[in-house]
Formats: sequence, structure tokens, C-alpha cells
Amino acid sequence: MTFGKKPAGDAASGPPKKALHTEKLDAAKMAKLRDLLSRKLWVPFAVEHAAFAYKDDGVNVVGYTSGKLVVSGKKTEDFVINILEPEITGVAKLGYDEVHHPEWFTDHAGLDESGKGDLFGPVVSATVIASEDMVRGWIDSGVRDSKAVGSDSAILSLEKKIRGTPGVTIKTVCGGMRRYNELYVKFGSNLNKLLAWMHAAGLDEALKAWEAAGQPRPTWGLLDQFSTAPLVQRELKKRGQDFDLQMRTKAESDPVVAAASIIARARYVRELRALSEKCGVELPKGSGGNARDIARKLVEKYGDDALADYAKLHFRTAYEARGLPVPAKKDPGIFRRPKSQG
Repeated sequence: MTFGKKPAGDAASGPPKKALHTEKLDAAKMAKLRDLLSRKLWVPFAVEHAAFAYKDDGVNVVGYTSGKLVVSGKKTEDFVINILEPEITGVAKLGYDEVHHPEWFTDHAGLDESGKGDLFGPVVSATVIASEDMVRGWIDSGVRDSKAVGSDSAILSLEKKIRGTPGVTIKTVCGGMRRYNELYVKFGSNLNKLLAWMHAAGLDEALKAWEAAGQPRPTWGLLDQFSTAPLVQRELKKRGQDFDLQMRTKAESDPVVAAASIIARARYVRELRALSEKCGVELPKGSGGNARDIARKLVEKYGDDALADYAKLHFRTAYEARGLPVPAKKDPGIFRRPKSQG
């Protein structure tokens, strides 16, 4: 592998070059880059919260105090390949996805969920099965983990691209809020067991749909690890599916898992909007103080029982909103107040 050029096979008529690149640099590399751009007589400019910002013909480079580096402009790829990687990071990554992650470009399934950290709205499980050509197109379109996408409109736009991909198989599992709360109790007040059942149901349907379309069965799938126990694999076996479902943390770096995360989040966004219209109040994401206050207003307006139509009743904030004592924890993950994410 060499710096300064992409792997063989990148034709001039290929996809457009990337116009945005972000990366995390340590303090030493950030200082080295700043010194390099200064010596090259790049033009400095002001950016809020930035340690430095320089621009040249066709590219802007901004280094933030947090260590985040943002490169933008029509010559972004040229800068990353010819300057950033060989002179600063020492690692050639851009354009080398197939070298570093050949498994991305095989037929496989990706699974993710959304809504489990939000008081209002359901948990949504999504399964996506895709092939090599689909993955290449998604990478070029900027498909990435939904938690890295800044707005609901951007999530819905990326979802449209994914769903519009010829040949892709997509399945989501999501029930109404009353049904969710019933299932939570049915699965022993254990969110991980409920989530495993949902993932297995979606993957089972997706595999059958993929094969029904005349495509060879994918040999493996990937899921972001949410439990140390093979809960989803056990549920799959109950359904007669012998499938190599792998689990690891930060699985959303895989483009197919990233696509699943976007599909799940988009479904959650629509479900939350529908619930907001139903109750006449804009229901917030997350599960903190603002969500608790809105839940209290719903209880005051519609009564205790009505909260089951909008919120996950096992959340601490749901108990607080109804003025009920919070029961002892049974599932280590039940009463966390995670950030709003899939």
C-alpha cells in the first residue's frame, strides 16, 4: 500500500470525490498539522471553538479544541490522500475500505435498533441485507451510523436512498406502545431479552425475503453488541435459523449495520411524530428532565393509564411522572438515562 494514490481500479469516471472528511487527532498531530499548513502559507480564518482554521484553493481545514479535524471542499480527497495521511497520521485509510474491511463487500445482514434510550416512542429493530454493489453505493452516498447524523431530515433523506436501492432487503420490527409495555413484562422485565426477540424476528423475515427474491443466502450477519450472552442467536435457533450472526461493539462502522441504524431511526422518528400528533404535545427524545416534565403533563391531562400509549413505563422517569415509587432494579439496563440514540 502506498500513500498519494488510491488502489487500482478507481477510474476517472467513477463516483464523485468526497467533499467532507472528519477525523480525531491527538494534540501532537494537531499541532504538527497546524505548523505544516502555516509553513505552506495557507490562509488562516476564524471558526468558533476552533484551535485553528486554514484554507487553500478548493479545501478548508479546521482543527477544533476537542481534537476533531474537519476537512471540506472539492479537493478534500486530494488533501487527505496527499498531505494528511502521509505527513500527519501515517495511516492510509481513505479509499482503502476494501483493503482494511473486505468483509464489508460480501453479501451480509446488518442489524441495529433505535429508541431504547428514549422515554417516548417504541423500540425499533431493523435488519438490512445488502450486496457488494449496494455497499459501494452507500459509502459514496455518505451512509453512516445514525448517531453521527445531525438531524431528523438528514436521517429521512438517507433512509430514502437506502430504501431506493434495487435489490435491498429491509425488515423492521416495531409495535405500538401498549404492546411494547406488555411485551416488556412478558419477557420478565428484561429489555435485552425483548430486543433479542425483536432482532431475531426481523432477521428471520429478512433472510426468507432475500432468498425468495432468488438471491443466494448470505453467509453471515453483524449486530452491535448489547449483551454478552448470545440472546439473539438463541432466538434464531427457536425459529429454525442456523445463521452466523456475529456481535461486536461499534458494529455501525460496517455500512450495512449503519444502513440498519438509519432505517431504525427513521422509523422511530416517524412513530414519535405520530404519537406527538395523537396527544397534541411535541414529545421529546431522550429520557431526562424535559421528558419527565412532558410525561407529567400527559398524566395530568389524560390520566395515569394513558401514559402507556406514549411512554416506556419501565423507565425511572415514567414512575416519577406518575408520582410512583421507583421499584428495585431487575435488569441492569432498565433505569439508565442514556443519550437519545439508536
